[in-house]
Amino acid sequence: MIKVVVVGAKGRMGSEVVKAVSAEPDMELVGACDIIGVGEVIAKTPRLVIENDLQAILDRTRPDVMVDFAKPYNIDYTRLAMERGVVPIIGTTGQTQDQLVEIEKLSKQTGTAAMVIPNFAIGAVLMMKFAAEAAAYMPDVEIVELHHDKKVDAPSGTSIKTAEMIDAARRASGITSRGLSSASEDRSRGDERFGIRIHSVRLPGLVAHQEVIFGGVGQVLTIRHDSLDRTSFMPGVLLAIRRASEAKGLTYGLDKLL
Repeated sequence: MIKVVVVGAKGRMGSEVVKAVSAEPDMELVGACDIIGVGEVIAKTPRLVIENDLQAILDRTRPDVMVDFAKPYNIDYTRLAMERGVVPIIGTTGQTQDQLVEIEKLSKQTGTAAMVIPNFAIGAVLMMKFAAEAAAYMPDVEIVELHHDKKVDAPSGTSIKTAEMIDAARRASGITSRGLSSASEDRSRGDERFGIRIHSVRLPGLVAHQEVIFGGVGQVLTIRHDSLDRTSFMPGVLLAIRRASEAKGLTYGLDKLL
């Protein structure tokens, strides 16, 4: 039985994780942490209430895994888990490069693995994989990512990961794009990561969507993924939980688990 604590349990993603974990016969939800709804019953079998003292939860329940969807990202939660031998599965996006380096250092110091997963949707992982494959043949590309209006970070972790994978594929193939347009200093042209333009949209009614648009002579290729409901992320979350015991060091991206 895999013992799981969920951080950010009252949030949109956290509440879905609570339901998903509770329904799995090989998992046990042993703790739920949030600063909202403290004292509220979040699971009836077994009876669990929301608490706001993560350290106390970890010390009392001794879980195997901590799924973290607290916003904004707080590396102190990661540190608390890893110092106790608990594998953090971090779904909150917006980590800085320095924070990722810090997580990797913590893994070496504690001997505990960690996972940072920008997107748990298996379809989104396939989109990134297909985009990386296409980049070897159509190197000129831009990304449009669209999310709900409550998402605080931009560009999204998924779009940054996609740009990184495309850049790696282009380098491996010895192919370069024509470069950014002459309007590269114009903020209306979006952000730039790994030499790729990323455009961010935030609107109510959206969940999580991304287009990777490749341009070639006389043709355009668009690879798109849409998460229409947060349940689309749960198979990936459950996969990460089940693979946590095998993980070593820092795992970045669900693609490493497929």
